[in-house]
Amino acid sequence: MTTIQILWVDDEIELLKPHILFLERKNYEVTQCTNGADAIELLDQQNFDIVFLDENMPGLSGLTTLSEMKQQQPNLPVVMITKSEEEYIMEEAIGSKIADYLIKPVNPNQILLTLKKNLDHSRLISEKTTSSYQQEFRKISMDLAMVNSYEDWIELYRKLIHWELELENINDSGMLGILESQKQEANTQFFKFIKKNYEDFLTAHDKPTFSHTLFKDYIAPELGKKQGVLWVVIDNLRYDQYRILEPTINNHFKKEEEHSYFSILPTATQYARNAIFSGLMPSEMEKKHPNFWKNDTDDGGMNLFENEFLTAQIKRLGLDIKHAYYKISSLKKGKELADNYKGTKQNDLTVLVYNFVDMLSHSKTDMEVIKELAGDDKAYRSLTQSWFKNSPLLDILQKAQLLGQKLIITTDHGTINCKQPSKVIGDKNISANLRYKTGRSLSYEEKDVYAVRNPKDIFLPTIGMNSPFIFAKEDLFFAYPNNFNHFVKYYKNSYQHGGISLEEVIIPCAIYSPK
Repeated sequence: MTTIQILWVDDEIELLKPHILFLERKNYEVTQCTNGADAIELLDQQNFDIVFLDENMPGLSGLTTLSEMKQQQPNLPVVMITKSEEEYIMEEAIGSKIADYLIKPVNPNQILLTLKKNLDHSRLISEKTTSSYQQEFRKISMDLAMVNSYEDWIELYRKLIHWELELENINDSGMLGILESQKQEANTQFFKFIKKNYEDFLTAHDKPTFSHTLFKDYIAPELGKKQGVLWVVIDNLRYDQYRILEPTINNHFKKEEEHSYFSILPTATQYARNAIFSGLMPSEMEKKHPNFWKNDTDDGGMNLFENEFLTAQIKRLGLDIKHAYYKISSLKKGKELADNYKGTKQNDLTVLVYNFVDMLSHSKTDMEVIKELAGDDKAYRSLTQSWFKNSPLLDILQKAQLLGQKLIITTDHGTINCKQPSKVIGDKNISANLRYKTGRSLSYEEKDVYAVRNPKDIFLPTIGMNSPFIFAKEDLFFAYPNNFNHFVKYYKNSYQHGGISLEEVIIPCAIYSPK
C-alpha cells in the first residue's frame, strides 16, 4: 500500500513534533516546512497527497501561499490551520477551495479525521454504501414478493432509484449489476400488477392520482392564493432524472411536497399530456372536444390544443384565475421567455411545457452522437443534468423565484431503454409507436403484452372495428417481421415510451416555495 505523503507548513513546526510522530506511527509520511516560499518550491519537487498550512506565518502569509499552491495544483487538498477565528480569513480560505479549516490548538484526532475525510472519503463511502445495499437487497427482494398496492409500488420504485444513484456514485459495477437484476424483476412484477388492476383502478374509489386527475389533485389546491404559481411540465422526465435535477432546483426553492403519480396508458404524450391538461380520459376528450382530439391515424399534430383543454378544465372546476400557457421546443423560444418572464407577474398560473427531454430521447434513436453520449441510464441522466444547468429553463426558474412564485415540477410520462424486440403484425394503418399499438388485424405475442380488446374499457377511443390496444411489457419494443434485423438493430438500446414499466408509469410531481 502506498504511503500517504503530507506536507506540513508552519513557522513553529518544532512545536508540532508530537502530532507528526503520531501520524508517522499511523504510517503517514510527513515532510516539514517552516515558510510559504519553501513550501511552493517543494510542490515542484515532490508529489504530496495533502497539505496542512498555517495561516499566520512571516514572509508569505498562509492565504498567499494557498493561492500560489492552488495555481500550481488546483486539485491538491489543502487544510488551513489558524489561531484566528476572524470571519474574513475563513471566507478567504473557503473561497480559495480549501479542503478543511482547523482552529489551533489542534489535537491528533482532529488531524486524523481530516485525513480520513479528504483521502479515505471515497473508499469509506464506497464500503458503507455497498454494505448498506447488501443489507437492503434482501428486504427489497422480500418486498417484491409481497407488494400488492399502488402505494407499495411507489415506495419500492423510489427505493430502487435511491440505491441506483447511490451505487452509481461509488461506481461499483458488481453491485449495480445486482440492482439492475432487481429492477428487471420489479418491472416483471409491475407489469403483472398493472395488467391485473389498471382497468379497475380507473373507476375505483381508492386509486392513484392519474394523468387526468393530476391538475385537480395537486395543481388546483395551490391556486387562488396570494403568490402566483409556475407549473413546469418537462416532457418525458423520469423519476431518476428528476432526482438528479433536484439539487440545482434546491438552490432557489424549498420543497414543500413530493408526490408520485401514475401516467395513463398509453404512456405517450398524445394521451398522457392531453389528459393532464383536459382533466379527461382520451375517450372523454374525443366525445367532449372532438375539434381538439386526434387519434393515432389522424393527420396533424396531436398536442396542438393543450391550452384550450386547460382553459376548459379551469372553467369546469369553477376556478377564477388568470393563466398563461407556453410551450418551449427550441433554445430560441426558451431564451425569449426567460428574457420576458417578468410579464408573468400578474398571472395566478403560468404553465410551461418544456420539450427538451423528449427531443433528447428521440435524438438518441436518430443520431449516432446522442447514442454515444446517452448509451445507458447513467449517461442519460448526466446529459439531462448538463442540459438543465445550462438551459433557459433554469434562468426561468430563477426569475420565478425573484417574483416570489411557487414552483410545481412534473412530467407527463417517463421512458425506458428498450433492449428486446417483440414481433407484431398488422395492416398499414396501425399506429407507429414502438411500445404500444392499435389498429385492425393485430397479431402479437400474448405473453409480451397487455391487450385491451375493447379500448373503451380503459377509456380509450376505438379507431375502428376490431382495433385493440396492446402495450409492451418491461423493456420490449415492437418490431415488424419484414426487415426485422435492420429494424431491431436501429431501435435496440433506444429510449421509448408508450408501454408499461416503472420508468414510464410512476412519475414525479414536486411542489416548491421560493427561497
